[in-house]
Amino acid sequence: MVVLSDLADDERTARMVLSMLVEPNDPVTGRVMNGLGAMETLRLAERDGAVVGLSAVDAQIWRDHFDAPAAKDIAARLDQAQQSGIQVLVPGDVSWPVALNDLGDLAPYVLWTRGASSFLSRPLQDFVTITGSRASTSYGDHVARELGASAVADERVVVAGGAYGIEGAAHQAALAAGGDTIAILANGIDRPYPAGHRDLLERVADVGLLVSEVPPGAVPTRHRFIARGRLMAALASTTVIVEAAGRSGSLGVAQHAFELGRSVGAVPGPVTSAASLGPHRLLREGTASLVADSADLARLVERGNARQVSAPRTQVANRVRPATPGPTRSL
Repeated sequence: MVVLSDLADDERTARMVLSMLVEPNDPVTGRVMNGLGAMETLRLAERDGAVVGLSAVDAQIWRDHFDAPAAKDIAARLDQAQQSGIQVLVPGDVSWPVALNDLGDLAPYVLWTRGASSFLSRPLQDFVTITGSRASTSYGDHVARELGASAVADERVVVAGGAYGIEGAAHQAALAAGGDTIAILANGIDRPYPAGHRDLLERVADVGLLVSEVPPGAVPTRHRFIARGRLMAALASTTVIVEAAGRSGSLGVAQHAFELGRSVGAVPGPVTSAASLGPHRLLREGTASLVADSADLARLVERGNARQVSAPRTQVANRVRPATPGPTRSL
């Protein structure tokens, strides 16, 4: 039987192992890890004793995440990752984005990156997330490109998820303008998804940055798409929804950003278009401010930045416990 704790002799490797065993956005694993450290979390997963804050039943349910058969290939996967040259970031590294610590127990265990990881060390106000419908209209694509180019002109980093539609248009605009862009993926960064954006994502990796909290080889799932929304929201000072249907996942990104105290913007659209339902709802409910052009975006970003300076981000009670500070490391 593979012993999980034998796979990791330091906090960095232990976090990597956790990312291979446990789905992201798991508050129980996050709470245990933040209280005891990643290495102790792996050891605790192999015991039958009590887990602080959990009933015996809940502790067993949590331990079931660490299935022994699934653990057998972890050593091989770690070795493959080492051969790939993919970079790994953990809290305390120079390039770790401290804004993600605002997620507390829901912060990622680790970030797997490919490209210019130094982008992540820039201050929160330098990042703007642009997201929206995959089934975008020509109107939405046009607005996304305009906003992406505007953000780059103001020396911001455009953050998106690499998807078809609004996100692809935002990345393309940033690259065309010679700016910086980050794609946060719901799958391993060694297997670009969607396949039709392979060339675009390779370009982002060459001059920008690919980021994922799931390990190399991981495939996208509905849960991982939903979970990565909190990263897109936390990383940026401002999130803008260009188009979104009533059940679009991008609305979850907006909600995360709102709850974190970030600025949220929404682009109005034709009342006859299903892609306008999401932005109009955000505007109607007061979750978002209206963004009709690049000037609106600039004002929204500046208002958000002023708020961050005058009233620093609220500290989450269970913040991520940093690992020993160090530089960005490749495997």
